[in-house]
Amino acid sequence: MNDRQGQDHALTPFTTCPEVTSTQRCDGMVLTMSMYPMLRALCVQLHSAFMGSYVPGHHSVLLINCPNEQAAKDIGRALMERRMAACINILPRTSTMYYWKGEIQDATEILMFVKTRTSKIQRVTDFVKSVHPYETPEVLSFPVEDGSLPYMKWMDEAVPDD
Repeated sequence: MNDRQGQDHALTPFTTCPEVTSTQRCDGMVLTMSMYPMLRALCVQLHSAFMGSYVPGHHSVLLINCPNEQAAKDIGRALMERRMAACINILPRTSTMYYWKGEIQDATEILMFVKTRTSKIQRVTDFVKSVHPYETPEVLSFPVEDGSLPYMKWMDEAVPDD
């Protein structure tokens, strides 16, 4: 008699089902991974709705320096038109010192504050790098830890989740 006959074997995480092909397993993993951003966003919204609180880090503020006001306005408008930002503040004339190619540089720049969902940071960064006049544009992000709940809700409405 086979020593496996008559025994109930529970499937472990390392056991494979003979009825499931590797393609089906791969398809299931791809589906799960592609749904993650949507499910995470839904969980954040449910948490905020039921708890009446903010989930730290759901939104971010990016700092972007531009060589002049026109470049800042052009980049800002393009981000807004693409719904990648809820709000952009453009501050006039900041004095900047930095190292560039081994030398200390002095410049006057325009500073932008870009407020968006944290899930949009990479898209914003990639877009800014593609249109910015600098060879190495400054794009720094900072997570929002807390703030006005109505403002955060407005940001969610202004910037759709992917």
